Amino acid sequence: MAEALQNYVDGKWVDAVDGERFDVFNPATGEVIATAPHSKREDVDAAVAAARRVFDDGEWWPGTPSRERGRILLRAGEIVRRELERLARMESLDTGKPIEDGREDVGEVAFMFEYYGGWATKIDGDAQHLDADRMFMVWKEPVGVAAGITPWNYPMMMATQKLAAGLAAGCTFVLKPPEQTPLTGLELPKILEEAGLPTGVFHVLTGFGETAGAPLVEHPGVDKICFTGSREVGKIIMRSGAETLKRVTLELGGKSPNIVFADSDLPSAFEGTGNGVFWNQGEICSAGTRVFVDRSVYDDAVNAFVDRAKTIRLGDGLDEETTMGPLISLEQKDRVSRYIEIGTSEAKLAGQGSLPDDRRLANGYFVAPTVFADVDNSATIAREEIFGPVMSVIPFQDVDDVVRLANDTEYGLAAAVWTTDIKKALRTAQALRAGIVWINDSQPAPTEMPWGGYKQSGIGRELGKEGLEDFLEKKSVYVNLA
Repeated sequence: MAEALQNYVDGKWVDAVDGERFDVFNPATGEVIATAPHSKREDVDAAVAAARRVFDDGEWWPGTPSRERGRILLRAGEIVRRELERLARMESLDTGKPIEDGREDVGEVAFMFEYYGGWATKIDGDAQHLDADRMFMVWKEPVGVAAGITPWNYPMMMATQKLAAGLAAGCTFVLKPPEQTPLTGLELPKILEEAGLPTGVFHVLTGFGETAGAPLVEHPGVDKICFTGSREVGKIIMRSGAETLKRVTLELGGKSPNIVFADSDLPSAFEGTGNGVFWNQGEICSAGTRVFVDRSVYDDAVNAFVDRAKTIRLGDGLDEETTMGPLISLEQKDRVSRYIEIGTSEAKLAGQGSLPDDRRLANGYFVAPTVFADVDNSATIAREEIFGPVMSVIPFQDVDDVVRLANDTEYGLAAAVWTTDIKKALRTAQALRAGIVWINDSQPAPTEMPWGGYKQSGIGRELGKEGLEDFLEKKSVYVNLA
């Protein structure tokens, strides 16, 4: 029987005000695994009112000593580590990703709590004497009530990187987890409650973007929105948030270049490039799906990528032998399949992997990893974000040629450069218009490193010290000593 999930509002587990619910599916089988509250404006009003009351009180959370805020977040990290296997299995069931990937994600969630728990006591301001009679101070204060709207590809991790930074800063927080994958988002209140977080600081509402996310963005009681998702929804959030001049952090899509020079360690470059496309079923905003390869090693690269696609084992994420799970939904499967059809008319279909042969998975949302060769940088599959395991391999002549091609995109989230020439690596990295550039690697995103993009890949940064700063306001205080 499917589990009946509930919202978490003002320290209580509750259904949506109107009682409506929606189904949550196992993407590996298409079966319903839970139902969740279909939250709407009335539910948002209740959560924001509670978060606003607690913040404006000033005593409960913004006034909590920074040492205690830090200790609570550190304890949350300990609890996540204690529950790692259970949470990883829940994340794998909900998203379809391989269980080992789920373990890595949950392990990073624990560290995020620990990392920002450490930062809570290190939020400092500044002071300067203008002369003997005048000085000013700069104080850093929490921005207020923050709301996080998070994606389905890394449900617990994306929620925590916003939440932990916001709590460390002293904000109260309302989270809307993705409707496709709400399970681990609803575990966060349990973890923080056990860690000692005061009642009313954190709230979770499940629901859809149009009926729960939009009222959060529009609500005058919300001071900051942090969103990770598509560029199209990001633009809607910017327009809606402008009505109340909300602080907005947007981590949006990408069409990241992955550049393989002929002088790289080719086996490592080919393997790393494959990881950069096929990891997490290709459902990564920074996926290096535009693979630029030096013409002198182009054929070898294409053959290596096809071989890699054919060795990937698709299956149920809870099976330890699985190396790629299903896509998140039937809608996403159909979307990626359409792009593969488009690609066959634009480029050469170099090869594909195999779908699972387990009859239990016949209704799962699986798409075989796919490699297209001889792709033109102007092709649809090279311009638009597919968000699936589809690689476009594009030849290039020299550094100037590949930099021009790599930067010829509306996005600017990430890029990878493979070469043993450090001068070439750094000069190429400098020339690329991207917020993250990996050299001889692809996709690592340590919590300590800021994350965000140029151009239409977003606004602001999450993770690192910069992720904390986006939850703080600066107040200048002028003092006349005369």
